[in-house]
Amino acid sequence: MHHTTPQAELTRRLRAAGCVFAEDEARLLSETARDAAELARMTARRIAGHPLEHVLGWAEFAGLRIAVDPGVFVPRRRTEFLVRCAAAGAPGPADAVLVDLCCGTGAVGAALLAALGGRGELHAADLDPAAVRCARRNLPVPGDHVHRGDLFAALPDRLRGRIDVLTANVPYVPTADIPFLPPEARDHEPRPALDGGPDGLALLRRVAAAAPDWLAPGGTLLTETSSRQAAAAARILADAGLETAVSTDPELSATVLTGRRPRPR
Repeated sequence: MHHTTPQAELTRRLRAAGCVFAEDEARLLSETARDAAELARMTARRIAGHPLEHVLGWAEFAGLRIAVDPGVFVPRRRTEFLVRCAAAGAPGPADAVLVDLCCGTGAVGAALLAALGGRGELHAADLDPAAVRCARRNLPVPGDHVHRGDLFAALPDRLRGRIDVLTANVPYVPTADIPFLPPEARDHEPRPALDGGPDGLALLRRVAAAAPDWLAPGGTLLTETSSRQAAAAARILADAGLETAVSTDPELSATVLTGRRPRPR
């Protein structure tokens, strides 16, 4: 008589539910669940379409394990390129001021700080209270460095004109495209973390308009966009008076915009 192992049966059920990486997911669920009852609950949520990271309670990002609470935006692998670009452009001294706006779980800030060997004063901000709670768990910074509020309004005024590296992974999906997102994102991630307004660039316009006031001379704003929005997004940064560059990583299908505040001549 042929017996399937519990792992093989779990893989089969996940594959039947449309999970492309069913084998990996079965292994992660089995390793994370503390007992059979929890594994059954987690499997049911995954089959019902919840993002794997919400079910596990964590995501791997840039070599870190990032806590991901239900209802909080899941960090994407392609955003690791944003972190690499930010780390490459960070100034040498240990006292650099780093800010992660629209921080979600805080993954970008945590990975940037790790890439810089823990050097720098990191602040993170998000409008969503669930994201702020999650970021406080993930970030190795004092609690008063994780702020809740709308973009720059969340930050302490003493950072104005002092930010060396500003990452802002703003939502950039045009409103009309939201229904075409995978159901995991559409049904289980917060709408404001996805919706970039009519052309997908509404939040970027707000960030770009205020950034020169908050960046230190020579400081940089880095943001992720899609390849088809890159030219329009770059114009927004240039119109705000920032020296703009576009970088791409074909392997991760990632496009990053950098806008540098010019140093006074």
